[in-house]
Amino acid sequence: MDRQKHRILMVSDFFFPNFGGVESHIYYLSQCLLKLGHKVVVMTHAYENRSGVRYVTNGLKVYYVPWRPFLMQNTLPTLFLTFPVVRTIIIRERISVVHGHQAFSTLCHEALMHARTMGYKVVFTDHSLYGFADAGSIHMNKVLQFTLADIDQAICVSHTSKENTVLRSGISPEKVFMVPNAVDTAMFTPSPERLSCDEIVIVVISRLVYRKGADLLVEVIPEVCRLFPKVRFIIGGDGPKRVRLEEMREKFSLQDRVEMLGAVPHAQVRSVLISGHIFLNSSLTEAFCIAILEAASCGLLTVSTRVGGVPEVLPDDMIVLAEPAPEDMVRAVRKAIDMLPGINPQVMHLQLG
Repeated sequence: MDRQKHRILMVSDFFFPNFGGVESHIYYLSQCLLKLGHKVVVMTHAYENRSGVRYVTNGLKVYYVPWRPFLMQNTLPTLFLTFPVVRTIIIRERISVVHGHQAFSTLCHEALMHARTMGYKVVFTDHSLYGFADAGSIHMNKVLQFTLADIDQAICVSHTSKENTVLRSGISPEKVFMVPNAVDTAMFTPSPERLSCDEIVIVVISRLVYRKGADLLVEVIPEVCRLFPKVRFIIGGDGPKRVRLEEMREKFSLQDRVEMLGAVPHAQVRSVLISGHIFLNSSLTEAFCIAILEAASCGLLTVSTRVGGVPEVLPDDMIVLAEPAPEDMVRAVRKAIDMLPGINPQVMHLQLG
C-alpha cells in the first residue's frame, strides 16, 4: 500500500545560515522527508540580506520572512501579526502538517497557534531543557503551556527532555514521543591515519555562550595546559563569551596551545574533529548534544559534563562524564588522556554506524 504523502511546513527562528544543532536537525530531517517523497517547506525569519524565497539542496523551499530578529535570533513576539504570512504560506503550499521546532522560538509558537486555529495537524519538537525557578524559564513555561495545550503530538530528543517538557507544559505524556537525534555516520568518518599521541589535541566545538559552559572552559583550559605540557586545544565556535576565552589565552600566554577558529560551518566540522584525540563538551544544560555524537563517529573520546540527556547519548566506554565544576572536569580530562592508548577510532565509528 502506498503510504500517504504529506506536505510539511517546518517552522523555527533557527535555520541556516545560522549554525547550531537545531538548524542542522531541521535541515537533515527535511532532506530525509523529501527522500521519502513528502513535500517540505521551511519558514524562518530573514538573516541580514537573505530574505524572500530560497531553494536549497534537493528542492527544499525556504521562506525567509522579512522580519528582523531582536534577541538571540528570535523575532519580536507579536501574537497576531504573523497570522497573514503563516496563513498565506499554509494555503499556497497546501500544507497538511505544521512542525514547530524549539521552545525558545517565538515564530514557532505563533505558527503552531495559527495552524491549530485553522484546523491543521501540528507537531512540536523540543530541543532544550529549561528550569522552573528563574524569571525567564517561568515566562517560557507559561508560553509553552498555552502553545502545547492543543497540539496533536510532541517530540523530545531524550528521556530527560521528555520529562522536562511534560512537567513544564502540562501536556499528556501519551502525546510526547522520545526520538533521539541522529547523525549521518557516512559524513563523520575517522581520519584514515591514526593520530600520534606525542601531542594530544582536545577539540571544543560549541556556541560560546553561558549555557554551553564557556565560563567553565576559561577555568579548565589553563589548568589542563599546566598539568599536561603535551596537550593543546582547538576551539571552534563563536559567541558573546569568545572575549573571555581570548582574555584567558592572553593572561596565561597560551597563544601557541589554544587555537581559536571562530564559527565553523557544518560542512567543515569533520575536518576540525579529526585533527583531535578528545572532544570536550562543557554544557551546563543539554537535552541531547548532537555534537558529541558527531565527535564519537569521528573516533574521538568524549569528555562531557553530566547534565540533562547527555548520559543517554553514548555508552560508558566512549565518554567520560564529569560534574560541571572545573576540578572535576580536569579529573575527567586526566582520565580520558589515560584511556587514549586503548581507543581505536575505526572501531568506535563502526559501533555507532
